[in-house]
Parts: sequence; structure tokens; C-alpha cells
Amino acid sequence: MQKSLEIDIMDKNKNMKTMTHEEMLDKYIGGIGTPERGKFEAQVMAGVEEYRIGEAIRQTRKKIGFTQAQLGERMGVQRAEVSKIESGRSITYATILRAFRALGVQTASLDLGEYGKVALW
Repeated sequence: MQKSLEIDIMDKNKNMKTMTHEEMLDKYIGGIGTPERGKFEAQVMAGVEEYRIGEAIRQTRKKIGFTQAQLGERMGVQRAEVSKIESGRSITYATILRAFRALGVQTASLDLGEYGKVALW
């Protein structure tokens, strides 16, 4: 059985209280099924997907032996922008296409291993 995450928090009277992760979400975000909770969970999942795509770009770049600067040159962006892309920030469909085309990826999907496949084009 998986043990739940417990977090110690201090209430307004400066008393420590232990709450599970689920209790914290319920209290500060909203209960399961509420619009607020649904929006929060959708944002979390979007962030996870952006991270996975960025990680796939990084792994592909490393596999073919490019530096971030080399990929940036092929994409027409600075190395710092490649770093942002690989960390899951600045991810747009156009950016994904440019990155993978610059890396020579020709397939319509990308295998992310344990994460599954992502359709590119």
C-alpha cells in the first residue's frame, strides 16, 4: 500500500499541523470535482507534458551529439532559448517542429519510452 505524503504546516495561531497532500489540495485548491481543482490538475498535466517534450528534445540532441549552441544555430535561436525549450518552457507546436526538424527527426511520432509516444506531424 502506498503511503500518503504528509506535510507539516503552521496555522494562523503558529501551531503545527500535519496534513496529507490530498488534504492540502482540498483546502487550498478545492475538492475533487470542483472547477478550481479541475483547472489546477489540467495545468499540472500540461506542465508535465511540456517537460516530457522538452526532455525528448534534449535526449534526441544528445543522442546525435549536438550541443545546445549547435541546435540553437540550426533553429535560429540562442543557446539560452534551447535550454528553456529543453526544460519545458517556451514549448509551442511550432517550436517542437523546428527543434525536431533541426535535429533531423523525420518520423511523425516520437517515442518517449516509458511515457509513450507523441505525434509530431
